[in-house]
Amino acid sequence: MRANRNQRTAGFTLIELMIVISMILILVSVSIPAYNQSILRAKESVLKQNLFQLRSLISQYTLDKQKAPQGLDDLVSSGYIKQLPVDPMTGNNSSWTVEQEEDTISSPDQRDSGISDVHSGSTATSTDGTAYNTW
Repeated sequence: MRANRNQRTAGFTLIELMIVISMILILVSVSIPAYNQSILRAKESVLKQNLFQLRSLISQYTLDKQKAPQGLDDLVSSGYIKQLPVDPMTGNNSSWTVEQEEDTISSPDQRDSGISDVHSGSTATSTDGTAYNTW
């Protein structure tokens, strides 16, 4: 009789297992939205850094060559950047949209106009309520 009693108390009951699994599911359901939000904030941070870098390179190219680049590929072919950065919101580097203006003269020596600004190709809305393609 004594051996039978020890065998019964050796494991967990079904209720105990259900309580533990329920607590794990609650913790997971709370942490997934926080994780997704942190991923989105990281992508937005990378987008801001990429836009800053591209705009800086456009300005450097324009001042060095006395003409604005006609496309983002001009920055790569001239050696200002090894390759175009990936737009984190669209997932590729060919979705950047550029603004070309005729009257974008940055210096008195500049002869030709070209790219004046670059934006993300994504039409999604950021966490602050603005569209990514307006950054």
